[in-house]
This record gives sequence, C-alpha cells and structure tokens, in this order.
Amino acid sequence: MKVFFLVAALLLSLPSLLFARDGEVTLKEAIRLSLARNNLVKAAEHRQVAARHGVAASRSRYLPRIFLDENFSASNAPTRVFMMKLDQGRFTENDFQIDRLNHPSVATDFRTAVTLEQPLLDLGIVYGTTLAIKEAEGQGFALDRRREEIAFSVFSSYLGVQNARAMLAATEHAVVDAEEQLRLARARSGAGMGLKSDELRAATFLAEMEQQHITAKNNVLLAGMRLALATGEPDGEVLAVSDQLSGVSLGRRNEDFVALALANRKDLKELETAAEKARVGVKLAGSAFLPTLYGSASYQMNDRDLPFGRDNDSWIAGAYLRWEIFDGLRRFDERARSRSLEDSARESLAYQQREVAFQVRESLVRRDEAEKRLAVARASLRDAEEGVRLVAKRFANSLATLVDLLDARTALNRARASVVENETGYALATARVWYSAGIFIQEVMK
Repeated sequence: MKVFFLVAALLLSLPSLLFARDGEVTLKEAIRLSLARNNLVKAAEHRQVAARHGVAASRSRYLPRIFLDENFSASNAPTRVFMMKLDQGRFTENDFQIDRLNHPSVATDFRTAVTLEQPLLDLGIVYGTTLAIKEAEGQGFALDRRREEIAFSVFSSYLGVQNARAMLAATEHAVVDAEEQLRLARARSGAGMGLKSDELRAATFLAEMEQQHITAKNNVLLAGMRLALATGEPDGEVLAVSDQLSGVSLGRRNEDFVALALANRKDLKELETAAEKARVGVKLAGSAFLPTLYGSASYQMNDRDLPFGRDNDSWIAGAYLRWEIFDGLRRFDERARSRSLEDSARESLAYQQREVAFQVRESLVRRDEAEKRLAVARASLRDAEEGVRLVAKRFANSLATLVDLLDARTALNRARASVVENETGYALATARVWYSAGIFIQEVMK
C-alpha cells in the first residue's frame, strides 16, 4: 500500500518535475504548456465541440420524432360532444334523440395521444446538415489557426526573454568597463597625470551604465513574467529560458513558401469553408421551392373522467406532402441573398489568397534584410571593439582624451546592443516566414 501511494505521488508530481528546473523551460515545453492552458485555445476548442454537437443535432432530424400529448376539454357544443362520446366509445342510441343532439349536456374528455413523425423527403434537412458539417470544419480550422497564433506568441515571448538576458549581459559588460575607466581616471588624477574633470566625467558615464543595467534587469523580470503569462502560469510567476534561439536555415527554396502558405494557412481554409457554406446556403434557399414529404402515425386514448385513462382507443397512420406555392416572393429574395453571400465569400477568399502570398514574400524579404543587418552589426561590433582598444592605448600614452575614450566605449555599447537586437530580429524573421506559410508549429516542434 505504501508503494502504491508513493507511485501515485510521483505520477501526480511528474508535470511539475518536468518543468521545475529553477523555473527554466525549453521552447517546446513552453509551447506545449501554452497550447494546453491558454484560455483562447480552450475557447476555440469549446466552439469546435459545440459545432460537432450542431452536426449531431442536424443529423438527428433524419430520425423520427415522437410526441406525447395529454389534452383536457369540456364543452356543450353539439359537434364536440358528439365526437367526444364517439372517441370514448360511450355513444348510445339515446344520443340520437333530436333534443340531445341539438342541446347536449356538458361533456368532458381527456385525450392521450402518442404521435410519431418521420421525414421522408425534406432537402432542407439535407442541406442544413451539410451546413453544420461545414461549420464544424471551419471551427476546426479556427482552432488550428488559434494554436498557430498562440505558439507564435509564445515564441516571441521566449525570444523576448532571451533578448532581455542578452541586453542585461551587455549592460553588465558596460558597467565593468565603466568601473575600470573610473578607476584609471582616479589613478591618473591621483598621480597628477589627469584632470579632476576626467574623473567626474568617468563617474557620470558609470552612472549612466548603471541606470541602463537597472532597466535591463527589470526587462528580464518583465519578459519572464510575460512568458509565464503566455504559458498559463499563475499570475506573478517568472519563467527563464534554457534554449538559445537563432535564425536557422529555412530548409526550402523561397519560391516554395507561397505554395505552402496557400495549402496550409488555416485562415485560408476557414475562408474556403465559408465559401463552401455559402454555396450550400444557396442550395438550402432553393430547397424551399420544393415539396416536403412526411409520414406520421398516432395512437390515441380517450377517457371521460381520468387523465391518461382509456375508455376507448384508436390509431391513425398516413403521409402528408406539403408544397408551398406562394409566399409573397420571400423565397426568391432569400435565394438571391444567399447567392450574394456566396459571391462575397469567394471575393474575400480571392483577396486573402493574394494577401497571404504578399505576406510570405514580405516575410522572406524581411528575413533577408534581418540577416544582412545582423552581419553589418557584427562587423560594427568588431570595429567598435578594435576602436576601443586603439583609443585606450592612445589614452594610456596621453595621446587621446578621456572624452575620446568614453565616446569609443559608448559606440561599443551601442554596437553590442545592436548585435543583440539584430540577432533577435533575425530569429523572429525566420519564425515569421514559417508562420506566414502556416507551418510554424510543424517546424518548431519537429
């Protein structure tokens, strides 16, 4: 028994153990958590379930409907009394007397009926069911689209934490450099080789770097909180990242991504389904011009004194055809309205296909731009580091001023920040290509 409880405790704690490495998560873990916990994903799942129930409800219209009715009536109307007595099996020869026929006494009747109604031909049911199926398909695509959106949002948040940490590291380097510069300025001033103003300028520069460091630490905290929020962690929790994201090879030719997007984008599939729904809607409106055929059967009990009583019983079975000949031209307008909605849906689909192709091409151009910007930023960083080294040597030999050295270090700090920003931008640009092609989850989670 103790072993059982131990195993149960381990199983219950397994999810927390998987993600409890000092609050660190991998990208895949973060995406899995968000897809399992995100409220918007859950809302889309509920809509999909509701649509499936809508399909089941529509299909149930093919099945017979059974009604139970219990009616009570009292009357002294001659025809009603006559029929009540017939239904109850209480009609006698005395009831044929003229005075009784014309002026009957008050009669009561409890009528119990079980009725079955079965559709035999009703195209409205057929097309209504098809509409419900298309709605369920559309909700499925909407769920997939929402999952892609949430996964991409988590990727951005994850990248935000990585960017904030890199910026924090850059500011830490800047603070260390500024502290060293202040130490040198004080040493030179103490040795009578430097100016007091240089020492003050170095102290001011250190204060600026420390302020940037404070902001960078808070940015790391807030980025971790946003990632925790995206993955469904409790309010106020902070998550750290364990993966190092970077721009990787796309693995496909650029010209392939437009075709991928047209085949995989869930918003396009939603619009395609909407166009198909509109086409079925035209058929549904047209079915109103056709007749419907239903079968029916009913078993009836009648009693004078008791509900659900049985003085007498009877049954009836048959079929009825209904064909609406004229309705004030309503059906013509409904069909014209449905055709206009179909045209609108197809025009929206055509526009979105062009928009998606543009988004893919734009994301490819931006990724190429981000790659080139990153290369330039890295070259600039190398130049800035070399510039600081040369100016520092000149400063040590009294051939350059402290202002020159601080300017060089400021340029170096900007170059470091630029590399961090461009590395983040390149990774995000790569992910945006996959996202615009509708294959983001497929590529990130493989």
